[in-house]
Amino acid sequence: MAPVRVRFAPSPTGSLHIGGARTAVFNWLYARHTGGDFLVRIEDTDLERSQGDLANAILDDLQWLGMESDGSVVYQSDRLREYHELAHALVERGAAYRDYTSPEQLEAMRDQARRRGEVSFGFRVDRDKVCQKDRPEGEPYAVRFLAPDEDIVFLDGVHGEVRFRGAALDDFVLLRRDGSPTYHLSVVADDHAMGITDVIRGDDHISNTPKQLLIYRVMNWEPPRFAHVPLILGPDKKRLSKRHGATSVGEYRQKGYLPDALFNFIALLGWSPGKGDREILSRAELVQAFSIDGIKPSSAVFDETKLVWMNSEYLHTLPVSDLARMLVPYLDSSVEEGYVQKVAALLQSRLRMPQDIREMGAYFFHDPEEWDEKGRAKYWSDAEFPKRFSQYIEDLETRVDFGAAALENDLRVHCNRWGIEAAKIIHPLRLALTGRTVSAGLFEVMEILGRSVVLRRLKRALAQL
Repeated sequence: MAPVRVRFAPSPTGSLHIGGARTAVFNWLYARHTGGDFLVRIEDTDLERSQGDLANAILDDLQWLGMESDGSVVYQSDRLREYHELAHALVERGAAYRDYTSPEQLEAMRDQARRRGEVSFGFRVDRDKVCQKDRPEGEPYAVRFLAPDEDIVFLDGVHGEVRFRGAALDDFVLLRRDGSPTYHLSVVADDHAMGITDVIRGDDHISNTPKQLLIYRVMNWEPPRFAHVPLILGPDKKRLSKRHGATSVGEYRQKGYLPDALFNFIALLGWSPGKGDREILSRAELVQAFSIDGIKPSSAVFDETKLVWMNSEYLHTLPVSDLARMLVPYLDSSVEEGYVQKVAALLQSRLRMPQDIREMGAYFFHDPEEWDEKGRAKYWSDAEFPKRFSQYIEDLETRVDFGAAALENDLRVHCNRWGIEAAKIIHPLRLALTGRTVSAGLFEVMEILGRSVVLRRLKRALAQL
């Protein structure tokens, strides 16, 4: 059995969609699981819609997700001669023919079919009526494959046996009148040339498979094994699209998702690793568990709430230095990374997305402009509090050790002297320093803010009392 070779073959007519990324992930996992090769091919024969910058963006997104081609990236635009050679080889073998029908004639034939009440127009000719003679030199023509009458049957890795009625196929185009190849022709030529053993792709291609198998059969080439993956649906159970929000890898990348989190999430869209209820799986675990048998024949539902949770799980395990670097772009440019590392270490277990730092950790970077009204009424209404507050501030001005443990011990000493519970001073202090009634641990916050910032904020709050 030949070593496994799979390919991901996007068209550079748009960004890398989540559905395309899922196809790439499945192919990559299968290649790594079997010790095979993962190859990338850019299908850019549609010159009007293909854009070079989009091809580069797709490759960049794949790299960001941790997937790069194990060989040189193949561009179909470099292989036009090979497609022409295959088309004409099929003509020579009597499996295809030159079609000189003009666009106007073709439209008239479609119109006649509509008038007859036919649901769709299928172009078919009898073999004995195919004529390639007595044509002026240089007259444009298309090349069409002669559709058979017998059924085409193949075994799909996801759906099992699939059968197509040969009589329902039209004589499909291989080369257009302008000389450009169709998908059916180019994909077979490329997959054969690249030695592809397994084709894992979306369900929308399942109707293309019988046409491609026919070409393999005529050329006496061994066809790859096929597995067609169902669509990804939005929460409303309709095909995932822009109306559901972000749909491309680039958009999720910009929103601050970690590549490993997105990769893990995508891998579980329509595939089960058989790991019980576990959903946070390392890349090595995903590779070890992956099999085409585990791909579900029903459509997967994209749940961004679950993706946010998964992202938080990955954020919580990042080295603090890496997390800090992720947070810096969401903060003022004047903030030092060393300071951000201290904040990151304290808030890491609370973050779901890196941009959460803006709101969750705002008090680390800006003095509060106001204090929570309910908190003021609840914690600053004690008539004795201003006096205690003032005494505490005086003590902080002369403290040598401004570490969290020393600060907590000192405050509890004060509370014992005043004969009150520590909470009676901790909550008012938190409100004064952060403007909020809920924050990270008070003494850790004080240590990170430092003496001068703490004193400035406390004195400002005292002035309000």
